[in-house]
Amino acid sequence: MTKTTTRVATDVGGTFTDMVCFETDLDTGESRITTAKSDTTPPNFEQGVLNVLAKGGVDPAGVDFMAHGTTVVINALTERKGVKVGLITTEGFRDTLEIARGNRPDFFNLHYEKPEPFVPRYLRCEVPGRISYQGAETEALDLSGLPAILDGFKADGVQAVAVSLLHSYANPTHEQAVLEAIRAHWPEVSAVGSHQISREWREYERGNSAVLSAYVQPVAERYLRRLESGLTEGGFDGQLYVMQSNCGVDTLDATSRIPITMVESGPASGFWGAAELGKLIGEPNVLALDIGGTTAKCSLIEDGEVKIMTDYWIERDRTSAGYPIMVPVVDLVEIGNGGGSIAWVDDFGKLHVGPQSAGAMPGPAAYGKGGTEATTTDANLWLGRINRDYFCGGAVEADMEATGAALQKVADNLGVDRDQAAQGIVRIANNNMVNALKLVSLNRGHDPRDFVLVAFGGGGAMHAVALAQELGVKKVVIPTGASVFSAWGMMMSDLRRDYFLTALADMGDGAAEGLEARFAETEAQARDQFAAEGVAAEKVILKRFGKFRYQNQEHTVEVPIDGTVTEAALAKIAADFHEAYEKEYTYRLSAPVEMVGIHVIASAEVGKLKPVEHALTDTPASAAQKGTRDVDYATEGTHAAAIYDGEKLLPGMAFDGPAIVEDPGTTIVIHPGNRVEVDRWGNLHILLSVAAETPVMEAV
Repeated sequence: MTKTTTRVATDVGGTFTDMVCFETDLDTGESRITTAKSDTTPPNFEQGVLNVLAKGGVDPAGVDFMAHGTTVVINALTERKGVKVGLITTEGFRDTLEIARGNRPDFFNLHYEKPEPFVPRYLRCEVPGRISYQGAETEALDLSGLPAILDGFKADGVQAVAVSLLHSYANPTHEQAVLEAIRAHWPEVSAVGSHQISREWREYERGNSAVLSAYVQPVAERYLRRLESGLTEGGFDGQLYVMQSNCGVDTLDATSRIPITMVESGPASGFWGAAELGKLIGEPNVLALDIGGTTAKCSLIEDGEVKIMTDYWIERDRTSAGYPIMVPVVDLVEIGNGGGSIAWVDDFGKLHVGPQSAGAMPGPAAYGKGGTEATTTDANLWLGRINRDYFCGGAVEADMEATGAALQKVADNLGVDRDQAAQGIVRIANNNMVNALKLVSLNRGHDPRDFVLVAFGGGGAMHAVALAQELGVKKVVIPTGASVFSAWGMMMSDLRRDYFLTALADMGDGAAEGLEARFAETEAQARDQFAAEGVAAEKVILKRFGKFRYQNQEHTVEVPIDGTVTEAALAKIAADFHEAYEKEYTYRLSAPVEMVGIHVIASAEVGKLKPVEHALTDTPASAAQKGTRDVDYATEGTHAAAIYDGEKLLPGMAFDGPAIVEDPGTTIVIHPGNRVEVDRWGNLHILLSVAAETPVMEAV
């Protein structure tokens, strides 16, 4: 009898819910891969997950391992669909949340107003007691007034309580006492302390993180429990993990307690997948681009490492300061440009694309669900870049009449014809995405020519070549299963937790012992947490990083630390900091270096997928060709393009552009002059020069 294991990943996006399933024969190692997409189903997002499993023919009872990523948290925040929150803070600091930061992006706007805090002033209450920045108690905690505060919260309909006391990053005992008292007096309320989310300084950022976590906690927990219940009713009894914003997965129980950690879980899995793919094909330096239905997201991966930061903000743009969330999040730039982004013309006759989106309902005009505004998808369809007879893999009949009418409105406002309007929409969308890619590369001292562009998501492959040409990138890689690549990335993820701790210390003689003690203490905490969940100590992998700055500066640069911190190692750590600082800011100083904090990554493998390599074929690519059609490339005019069936392309096949590769989940646009080669894992390598010196099949 054949022994198999079935692993599934699902990713809930703003428009679609994706699934990828790997059924592996344990004797031969061969895997059968199934992918599926279905509509996202707000507000009952778990139903979309169950729908996509059914659409892909996956029986939950046969699934051994499942990883899940979702936009539920970020949606609840941006759409203000969380719960009413009360805040308990240190006496005299109830207004920290409203004071926020003095800097503002719209600097010359004399009427600028800060974003409204998520907790109004009447629900921000204080308790006496004080911890110093060194972690010492300078005033005893007084909880005599807490019952009255909680009774007031009850009367006002509060459903979650955030606790953020001064300097609790250094010593959380006061916060722990408040949380214990809340549980005793009001056990059914959701409560979270700032120290449970972050052990880093910056009072406003830490307090706001606690508030936002409390704001989404009941919503996220209900969603995760409903998902768990739905899967269990279907017979699922395997391991269920939730994708985190730090590119790792965590248990459902741990995530339910602190759901803010999955605020960017979907994008994180895609970027982790891009990093793993880069290692697989020998390209450790990657510009990763994820274009979905609502947004485009990008991140830079250097030497195979995805950068994780805690300086994360939502709703931050040129007119708003936004809101900070101090949790480990992959370093990314996100813009409101996706397949469903709406094109519009302002009062000055200027064309814009996004950030407004048609979403899942009504969606682009081409979907025939009532959409009347032209979107990027409509423009691509009109120009022949998307096949009107194979729209959404043939699952949807393209409404060309509605598409034409939507484009005509834009054309009339611009004084051009529909073709020109569609070309303009694609060009503007491309320009927006190029600017985002520059923010993570050129603006940070990286030359895009040193990187490979890995593009995925439903729209990534459609725009990738044009973006690469603009940036000077020499090669684009479209992963196999690009439309569900974020779900694939979850299958490559480890059980992972990031521990950040503020630990201010100079780097002078005798500093090594104290620094090593800090790392050792944090690593022991990580091992204990993993052990409590049944993870053997030998499976836990620990990585060390330090946050350093020039003495008395404000911001830090993170530097990896190899091995034990000794006096001899301090000089190398300082040298690494100088180099990293210069790369980030273009200069270095002759000034003392001090450590501000430590960062420990603890990870353990929990069934990571190992991609199967296939033999190269001698069959010509013409065997996969479906025909030809005229395609308007928006920037290079109209060309007769060869049309290929993506499901029939085999490792070893190669062909030249102009061409289009049609896959059920995405369309790959190959411009004139491009060379395409399929590698051993089924990924498409698009070289932006026909005169490629080394064939991809030989290189990888």
